[in-house]
Amino acid sequence: MRRLALGLICAVGAVCGVSSEGFARSQAPHQPAPAPAPAYDPLSALFGGGFAPQTSDGRPQAVAIPREVVAFSASYAPGTVIIATNERRLYYTLGNGQAIRYGVGVGRPGFEWAGTRYIAHKREWPDWTPPSQMLRRRPDLPRHMVGGLNNPLGARAMYLSGTLYRIHGSNEPWTIGQAVSSGCIRMTNDDVVDLYNRVRVGTRVVVTR
Repeated sequence: MRRLALGLICAVGAVCGVSSEGFARSQAPHQPAPAPAPAYDPLSALFGGGFAPQTSDGRPQAVAIPREVVAFSASYAPGTVIIATNERRLYYTLGNGQAIRYGVGVGRPGFEWAGTRYIAHKREWPDWTPPSQMLRRRPDLPRHMVGGLNNPLGARAMYLSGTLYRIHGSNEPWTIGQAVSSGCIRMTNDDVVDLYNRVRVGTRVVVTR
């Protein structure tokens, strides 16, 4: 009888040991899986240089360039757009020695340009059709993209007369302040909406280097 009781105690102890170990395993803190490496995107390579810097939770990290009213002494009429590509800034003149200054992305090496144009037309959430010159360089690009959050032209576009270039928004805000484009001037979506609401068709645009 005593031998039977000892056998039962050992059996119960073994079961309890297994159960406690299993319980301890089940209560171990959950270790999050490592974030996957960002996928290479040909549109990102074209419009932003490859991969975006990311926050700890994998979201794109933008470094904000504040929109602000600044002193501006150059002699341009109020309502003129001046793009200083060497500064990577756009100025919208207000008169009385002031302008609104925006951060912009500009043409990468080999795609810089300068000159005086005007805004030929404006579009909200524009479609994007890569020009033939771009498709020759990048045959992997889509032939057409409808407007929307994923469109590289962003929320607004202002088309510059006599060129293939635009002042437009971007779905890659981390590229603002960099020389990354094929000649277009890009802005954050917030800033491009602000500028779009200030300018009209016919507004003078001066691009300097």
